[in-house]
Amino acid sequence: MATIISENTISEIKNTADIVDIVSEFVLLKKAGRNFVGLCPFHSEKTPSFTVSPEKQIFYCFGCGVGGNLFSFLMKHNGISFPEAVKMIAGRYGIEIPDQKLSPIQEKRMSERESLFDVNRKALDFFRNVLFNSSEGKRAMAYLEKRGLEEKTICRFNLGYAPSGWDTLVHFFLKKQVPPELIEKSGLIVSKKNKNGFYDRFRNRIIFPIFDVNMQVIGFGGRVLDDSLPKYLNSPETDVYNKSRSLYGLHLARQKCRETGSVFIAEGYLDLLSLHQHGIENSVATLGTALTADHIRLLKGYADRMILVYDSDQAGIRAARRCIDIFWKEHVNFRKEDVFRKENVDTRILVLTDGHDPDSYLLEFGAEAFFNAAKKAPGIISFLMESAIKKYGISVEGKIRIVSELKETLAAIDDGVARSLYIKELAELISIDESAVLEKVREVLVKKKNDIRRINRSNGFPCPNFKGPDNSNKCREKTISEIGSRLERQIISMMLQFPEILPEIDRRNLLDNFEDQLLKSIGQTLLTLKGNFQSRVLSTQPTARDCVHASEIMSRIDDKEIRGIIAALAITENFWDNEGCMKLIAQFEDSRNRSGSDLLRKIKAAEAANDHELLMRLLEEKQKLAVINKQQKLNQRGGK
Repeated sequence: MATIISENTISEIKNTADIVDIVSEFVLLKKAGRNFVGLCPFHSEKTPSFTVSPEKQIFYCFGCGVGGNLFSFLMKHNGISFPEAVKMIAGRYGIEIPDQKLSPIQEKRMSERESLFDVNRKALDFFRNVLFNSSEGKRAMAYLEKRGLEEKTICRFNLGYAPSGWDTLVHFFLKKQVPPELIEKSGLIVSKKNKNGFYDRFRNRIIFPIFDVNMQVIGFGGRVLDDSLPKYLNSPETDVYNKSRSLYGLHLARQKCRETGSVFIAEGYLDLLSLHQHGIENSVATLGTALTADHIRLLKGYADRMILVYDSDQAGIRAARRCIDIFWKEHVNFRKEDVFRKENVDTRILVLTDGHDPDSYLLEFGAEAFFNAAKKAPGIISFLMESAIKKYGISVEGKIRIVSELKETLAAIDDGVARSLYIKELAELISIDESAVLEKVREVLVKKKNDIRRINRSNGFPCPNFKGPDNSNKCREKTISEIGSRLERQIISMMLQFPEILPEIDRRNLLDNFEDQLLKSIGQTLLTLKGNFQSRVLSTQPTARDCVHASEIMSRIDDKEIRGIIAALAITENFWDNEGCMKLIAQFEDSRNRSGSDLLRKIKAAEAANDHELLMRLLEEKQKLAVINKQQKLNQRGGK
């Protein structure tokens, strides 16, 4: 039965949890002054711009503008709802959520995600029970033992077995009164063509449960015991399972990845199990799909070096070429938010000898030999160079083909220094003039630049000279420095970080003089909420005050753009006291008085030019300014 989460419980969770602890589960953070910084998990970047404030309990990325508190971080990063984020943090800190039953209508609206997790957990228990406690399971266990898997590995990864019957799992859930339509949504059963009932998706297969980093079962993989096809079968995409964003074994690998700073990426379930069994626990596997940019962004939170493991040169070459698209190439899609999609990671390609996969290689040579091979694994570009030379040789015709094959790869490298070094390396490897390689690469660059300009024009992008996310010309949303004036931003920042000044801001009607409407609306929201925080401000330490104020305000605002602006203005490391605040207020009022003088000059100029329309607008503006100034003088005398 689902529950309602009370405001008191949410407040208890916020006061107990630490955003640095939560975020560091997904992002490598380093101390920087009073804050922590790391590479943003929400966009690609080389230089850390993602900032977490332990005092204010908020985060903000100065690169992409995403900001919020610990709940909004988990919601965005894990793609979950607010109640799910609250429950996740409550579970981590051992906070009990009181059992307040939902009404029948509320129960009906309950997110299916929680129900799907429950179905998957029940299915895992079913498959495990069949493996360990049935006659059919004995045959499956014998197969796993033959493959060299130990019982502790089987138990650690919660392996199971799907029996050969067509509807064994269907009947299992019927006895538990779980609606077949819900089980179908989990991907565990399939509707018959005549729509007259259902049958099990997984039959007579070893079952590999797939967990997310929060230890929730999100899907399953199944392997046959013989050579029948398809050898592997995976759960379809569901509301809780996305192949391009999920990695097998990450829930058990992430700590070791952090400790070593590296991760091995295999292609199969059994390969992954063998790696872990041989002590190589910083390893994960893709789930029947090629490595994606989402996978890389996920892994960047745990390791800064990635070694892709393949069983043949051809598989490695295909993977390396695909990886160029992920790690180096500039992507220009037809949605503005997809223009920048590059990942810059130290990535290596490890091809095991004699066609071995990780499973067979480890069984024959052991973990030490595997680590030694990994140390020699070349980077993506170097691997492709070596492969091309091995394929074509270094005859005159071979050299021509090598350059022709690698010119696109070299042109895809956005870093000018790196590109230049790789061009020099290739020229030396095949003994030709460096300028000859450079000329071919430039041909590709010119064509690519023209293609990007054409696509930008056709899609209405504002910058014709696309250079990528870490160069000067960018197609992006406004940064915080482009919103309003410097003084207006400072005042909102002051209001967030020193809420004791809110009554003075209110008394002087300071926000009425704001020109930027977005900042003005944020300031008005802070004034509206000031009563909720002032009593706590008087009875807490400064760090606790900041935490309550900035983080809690963001909890009350739905608009993610506004949350981002608040985070950016609250996370700055300014020291505010009453004297400094009054100086800033006086500076702002003086600037507005100067604006009044400027307005008079504009009115005289409009009169001289006989511009009646402009004159009327300026006179209206002058009248509004006079009303505001009169009200402010009354307020300063205490006569509202």
